[in-house]
Amino acid sequence: MPLVSMNEFLPKAKANKFAVGQFNINNLEFVQAITEAGMLENSPLIFGVSEGALKYMGIEYTVAMAEAAAKKSGLPIALHLDHGSTFEVAMKCIRAGFSSVMFDGSHHAYEDNIRLTKEVVKAAHAMGVSVEGELGTIGGTEDDLTVDEAHAQLADPEEAIRFYEETGVDALAIAVGTAHGMYKGEPKLHFDIMEAVTSKIPVPIVLHGGSGVPDDAIKKAVACGVGKINVNTENQVSFTKTIRESLAKQETVYDPRKYLTPARESIVEVVREKIRLFGSSNQA
Repeated sequence: MPLVSMNEFLPKAKANKFAVGQFNINNLEFVQAITEAGMLENSPLIFGVSEGALKYMGIEYTVAMAEAAAKKSGLPIALHLDHGSTFEVAMKCIRAGFSSVMFDGSHHAYEDNIRLTKEVVKAAHAMGVSVEGELGTIGGTEDDLTVDEAHAQLADPEEAIRFYEETGVDALAIAVGTAHGMYKGEPKLHFDIMEAVTSKIPVPIVLHGGSGVPDDAIKKAVACGVGKINVNTENQVSFTKTIRESLAKQETVYDPRKYLTPARESIVEVVREKIRLFGSSNQA
C-alpha cells in the first residue's frame, strides 16, 4: 500500500471518537518497531519526522523506509513533516514523497501565521498532501528549540476557529497545556479550549506532547475531539534505557544487533499501549 495523506483516516477518527498516533521516527529501528505495533493492532499510523531527524537520516532514506513500511504492512501510513518551519522545507518534503506536512507558524504574528499556512495548504492540497497547522505556543523541547513555561501560550478558541476557516488545514494543533518532552509534574490540560474549538470546526485537533500525559486525560481529550496525538519522547526514553541496560549486562558486546534488537522490541510495546489508549486498534 502506498503512503497516504492523513485525510485517509483523520475524518473517521473525529467522527468515531478515536485518535491516531503520530510516532516520530529517528532511525530504522523506530520505523520497524512502530510498523510492527501497527500491524499487531491493525491501526493506521503517522510517521512524524522533525527537521532534526530529517537532517540526521537524510530525506531519501526517510522516504524509502516509510514506503517500505507501508508496502510491507498494508496499513494506511502517513509520512508527516513535524513542525516544518518554512514553506520551502514543506515543499522539499512533498517533492521527496511525504504524504503530509505540518507548517508551524505559531512563532509568527497571528495574521502572518494565517497567511503563511494558507500558502502551504494551497500548494500541498494541489498535490493531495494533508496539512497540519499550529496555533498557540507549546512548551518544552523539540529538537534544539526549547520554550519554557513562562513563554508557552494557550490558544484562543475564537482565533483557532478563524484560523481553520481561513487556512483550510486538515488538522489543527492548538496549545492546551501539554509540552514537548517529559513532564516534571502532571500537565494541566484545558479541556474547555478543546471543546470550544472542536465543536465549531469539522477537522480534528492535535495534541502535541503526548508523552507522559495520564491515561485518563488522554481519554478525555479524545472524547473532546482530539484526533491525532504525538508521541516521541516515551519511545526515545524506552529505546535508550533498554540499550543502557543491555550494555551494562553484556560489557563485552560490540555487535549493535545484540542491543538494538531488545531496544526495538521495547518501542513495540510502548506503541501498542498508546494505540490501545487512543482507540485506533482495528481502525486500519
